[in-house]
Amino acid sequence: MMKKILFAAVALLVLTAATQQKVTTIFVIGDSTAAKKDLSKGSPERGWGMALQCYFDEDFIRIDNHAVNGRSSKSFINEGRWQKVLDKIQPGDYVIIQFGHNDEKPQPDRHTEPGSTFDANLAKFVNETRERGGIPILMNPVVRRNFAKKEVKNDDDEALRNTTFKDGATIKEDNILKDTHGLYAVQPKKVADSLHVNFVDATRITRDLEQSLGVEASKKLHMWYKPGEHPAIPDGKQDNTHYNIYGAHQVAKLLADALCQEIPLFTKYRKNDEPCKMEQANSTK
Repeated sequence: MMKKILFAAVALLVLTAATQQKVTTIFVIGDSTAAKKDLSKGSPERGWGMALQCYFDEDFIRIDNHAVNGRSSKSFINEGRWQKVLDKIQPGDYVIIQFGHNDEKPQPDRHTEPGSTFDANLAKFVNETRERGGIPILMNPVVRRNFAKKEVKNDDDEALRNTTFKDGATIKEDNILKDTHGLYAVQPKKVADSLHVNFVDATRITRDLEQSLGVEASKKLHMWYKPGEHPAIPDGKQDNTHYNIYGAHQVAKLLADALCQEIPLFTKYRKNDEPCKMEQANSTK
C-alpha cells in the first residue's frame, strides 16, 4: 500500500513538473500603448499588451506585461525596470521589445537618437535577453491616429489624459493617415536585421488598420469619447494615441497573428477569438 502511495506521489510530481515546463513566458516591454492600466475608476483605456493573453492558451503561453506609461527605451533601463525583467527570464522565454513613442520626446531623461542611442538600447535588450537564454522579438511602434490636415505638434502623449473632448475639437482632418514616428519606426527593423532577430512590423500593421477604417471609424479604436458617452469620462476625450478596450483587442489580435507568422510554434497555442469577442462586447464602446 505504501509503495502505491509513493508511486502515485512521484507520478504526480513528474506530471506537475512536465506541465510546468510546457509554459513559456512572453514578456512585453514598452510604453503606454502596450501597458497595464489603472482600472480602479472604470476607465476603458487599455494597452494592447493587456489584451494579448486573450489570444494565446494560458496553459502554454503566459503573457507577462511590463510595459509602462510614458517610458522610453532609455528611461525603462535607467529606472531599473529592464533589470527586473532580466531577473525573470528563463531559457526559452520570449521578450517583445517595442519603444519609440517616448524616445521621440525632447526630455533628456527619455530622449534617444535613432541610428545611435535608440539603436544601442534596442541592441542591449536583444543581447541581454539572449544571454539569459531568451528569444527577443523586436517591434516598431504602433501608429498614432493622425489624420490632421496640418502638422500637429507632437506633445507628450501622457498629457492627453488631462484633456477633454473640446481640447481637440478644432483639429481638421482628411483621409490620409500621417506618420509621426519617422526613423523610430525604421530603426527597429535595421537592428533586427543586423542582429538576426525576429521582427514584427507593428507600424505597418496598425497603419493599415487605421487607414482601412478611415477618419471616423478609426476613432472607435482610441480614447475618443464625446461628453457623457462614457461614465468614467464625463467631459469626453480626444486621445489619438491610446486604445480603448475595443482598440486594444483589435491591435492585440493582429499582433498575435503576426507573431504566429514570425514564430510558427505560437500557432499551436493561438486561441479561438470567441472569448475575446465576448470581452469586447462587454465594453461600453
